[in-house]
Amino acid sequence: MATAVYPGSFDPITLGHIDIIKRLTPLYDEVVVLVSYSPHKNYLFTAEERKEFLRSNLLDLKNVRVDVHQGLTVDYLKKIKAKVIVRGLRAVVDFEYEMAMASMNKKLFPDIETALFFASPDCYYISSRAIKEIARYGGNLNGLVPPNIQPILLEKLKLPT
Repeated sequence: MATAVYPGSFDPITLGHIDIIKRLTPLYDEVVVLVSYSPHKNYLFTAEERKEFLRSNLLDLKNVRVDVHQGLTVDYLKKIKAKVIVRGLRAVVDFEYEMAMASMNKKLFPDIETALFFASPDCYYISSRAIKEIARYGGNLNGLVPPNIQPILLEKLKLPT
């Protein structure tokens, strides 16, 4: 059974994330969307909140499950016996970072491969960081995040819905 792990902070989930996940599902028997957690990073949402956002927006995808992990992603892959990490690329600037990360992961766990998925043209400019910035200044989030996430994001930032 081929399992792919798509790790990320998903803080918050965007329509770009959902696009990649949906495109992965026909290619793998199982897709694990892995909410990464590090006590050294500042997140807007807790790991459990991010997990629930993903779960609630992926209910129609039967071969997708969502999990949370603190630590090295390669350790998680070893634990579940998966051998593919999926990473999304939005722009050329992402490539260098992802190339270095894929090389480091390969060094740590030689049996894994990193599959790079290009963002769809209608999603390549979407990032969680940009979403938070747009929300902080009252910008329109339609077409950027799932509709159920918009009011939660605005409430978290204490903005009127």
